[in-house]
Amino acid sequence: MLTIRQYGDPVLKQATKDVEELDGRLAKLVDDMFETMYEAPGVGLAANQVGVQRRLFVYDVGDGPQVVINPRITETSGEWAFEEGCLSVPGLHWTIIRPNKVHLTGLDLDGNELSIDAEEYQGRVFQHEVDHLEGTLLIERLDEDQRREAMKVLRARTLAD
Repeated sequence: MLTIRQYGDPVLKQATKDVEELDGRLAKLVDDMFETMYEAPGVGLAANQVGVQRRLFVYDVGDGPQVVINPRITETSGEWAFEEGCLSVPGLHWTIIRPNKVHLTGLDLDGNELSIDAEEYQGRVFQHEVDHLEGTLLIERLDEDQRREAMKVLRARTLAD
């Protein structure tokens, strides 16, 4: 099992690099990421959340474990407010407005091209994980009042540690 990096870890603020080799090491990383995600428990986990600066994420929204390598969101539409949390900011949740529908492209572990239209919950998971890969944390999606409150809680947590 891998260690999930927490809010404040600089690796979470850095954009990741594309995966260039689909090999056994990558397959092992993906397996370890699934184990970590399920243990947490969560529905998605980006590579940089476990300290790996590569552009991939794993997820399971109820249809079994999936991986997307070098994901890109190429289209968005609509709007959907939903309460969202993050394994890197445990125990905190906020209502966040994001596009309702997305089109995601990428590769699977065998190098096959993926092209997925997703909406509502699955679309939200895709946007959340792609944000991670671009160095954007959930907190940056909050409105000003939410962010102020979140920072107060996170500062108090840091002082308690």
